[in-house]
Amino acid sequence: MRTIWLSLLLYTALAAASGQALAGETRARQILDRFEHANQWRDHVMVAAHRAGSMQAGKTLYAENSIAAVEGSIAMGAEIVEVDIRRSKDGEFVVMHDSWLDRSTTCKGEVVKYTLAELKTCRLVVEGTGAVTGETVSTLREMLMATRDRILINLDNKLDVGDLSGMIAVARDLGMAEQVIVKENLWNQNRITTVKAAMTAIGGGFQFMPIIADDAVRDAGFAGTVDHAFSPRAIELINWRAGAETLTGTGGPLFSARMRAAAVRGNWHIWADTYAIANKPGGFLAGGRGDELAVQASLPRESWGFWADRGATIIQTDEPKAAIGWLAANGFRVPYADEARPTEPANTAGIN
Repeated sequence: MRTIWLSLLLYTALAAASGQALAGETRARQILDRFEHANQWRDHVMVAAHRAGSMQAGKTLYAENSIAAVEGSIAMGAEIVEVDIRRSKDGEFVVMHDSWLDRSTTCKGEVVKYTLAELKTCRLVVEGTGAVTGETVSTLREMLMATRDRILINLDNKLDVGDLSGMIAVARDLGMAEQVIVKENLWNQNRITTVKAAMTAIGGGFQFMPIIADDAVRDAGFAGTVDHAFSPRAIELINWRAGAETLTGTGGPLFSARMRAAAVRGNWHIWADTYAIANKPGGFLAGGRGDELAVQASLPRESWGFWADRGATIIQTDEPKAAIGWLAANGFRVPYADEARPTEPANTAGIN
């Protein structure tokens, strides 16, 4: 009996010490632990805020790709912010989705025809309202510094695959490469070879996420080839939706039992996209089951719940606040060390 009690006391002490260590870790480190250990966190769906998370309830609150949007995403508990990277005329990496400045800033013309100093005169605009903010175009370095130790950052490379090395160099200079996720589309062995060579040249210390779309890849077995080549911690899967198609009932050929088994074997996350794309049908990247269905039609279970049920443990969305709220309320989120756990409902049923 004494041995049992000593064992229990030792276990309790170790658990308490572990909890204190976890609580003392940065938020980004806690998120990274879940990102790097998918099989330990299959009961938790991470949320990635598209273009830094500028929208709520169908309305744009912040300028896209802005540091203000990043701050909002961090405050609401998102794990990842996705931002888009281009180059200025003088070769600086800047955060901008379009190749032109017209839609999202007070300036006109192509990004690549402006020097960084000139881009710093361009103020970001809130799409839809036209409100001019006090924030100017951010450099990659500025955006990384805003996220340091707080959240993971997914760099959507709008340039060539060879430009990724320069982006990672900036992150390494800041000592935060492990917080960075970069991604590239893969569709056949030749493409795997090309991207593999680029990743090898860059070296390690950051997160590489392949993207596989079912317009080009119909066999879930392709993920095994990708896993063998890159050993990723997540793979982004896309279920294309053409114009008048009905909502997918299965998730398409990639969101299959075979793919879920491959994800478990490889210990990687299935990443699904539910954000909207301009001039495309609703749920274009999600078999029709996108943010429009979740928010505008008030059917979140048919969107975020559907993809979680098909194995997605990361969802990229334009509606991070609504997604986090619904996922948490329906048992798809596990609180972090610095978050309060939801109150358990009272149970008055007798057991006698």
